[in-house]
Amino acid sequence: MSKRSGTAASMEKGAKEVVEEPKQDKQVRLLNDPNPGHFSLVRAYHLADLITLLNGFCGFMSILSSMRYCLGPPHAKSDLYIALAFMPFGLFFDFFDGKVARWRGKSSLMGQELDSLADLISFGVAPAASAFALGLRTPLDQLLLTTFVLAGLARLARFNVTTGNVPKDATGKAAYFEGLPIPTSLTIVALMAFWATQGWVQGSIPFGTVGAGVLEVHPVVGLFVAHACCMVSKTLHVPKP
Repeated sequence: MSKRSGTAASMEKGAKEVVEEPKQDKQVRLLNDPNPGHFSLVRAYHLADLITLLNGFCGFMSILSSMRYCLGPPHAKSDLYIALAFMPFGLFFDFFDGKVARWRGKSSLMGQELDSLADLISFGVAPAASAFALGLRTPLDQLLLTTFVLAGLARLARFNVTTGNVPKDATGKAAYFEGLPIPTSLTIVALMAFWATQGWVQGSIPFGTVGAGVLEVHPVVGLFVAHACCMVSKTLHVPKP
């Protein structure tokens, strides 16, 4: 065989060995396309992303129900129960979206951001809104509830930035949560639900108030403050289930 024919054969063999580039994920392609067309964001959603949006839906419906309760009759008491009940449904969707993402192999950076934003609504803003509806309405109460929401926001932002640095177990899953996860605020929601069933709302909130004027505060708002401190803690490591 001549040198020339040998070279041609080598080139032909090399061409056959060219590996095709992996197919680009539809979501990535649509989000980076300069001319994606109308409703491209909706078309870019994975199934898990749509489930995550249901988490945010539950959180916002809880907030609206708390607002309706503050307006008073005709369905005030039921509105309060609805506000408190929507949050556990949000937790169900928060848990289920991760299962679906792993099952379909469709986890994405967009899904991670959606998850954090939905969690902030359902487990940060919604519990604070329900606490306000129950009667934690003094200026200092409101300031401390705002601190709780901001701590949740900061905790979720840190999670998105540092999740790759947390040690992983044998399956590649993060070994622990850094700081208390924001969905654990449902423990306070459960306590508020108990108060509601006992009629301990408005002027009957346990332990009443202390202080006067702008310094008047309900001591039970300290539960939200303690939870906020645990969320932003960097040294508190909560093992993942």
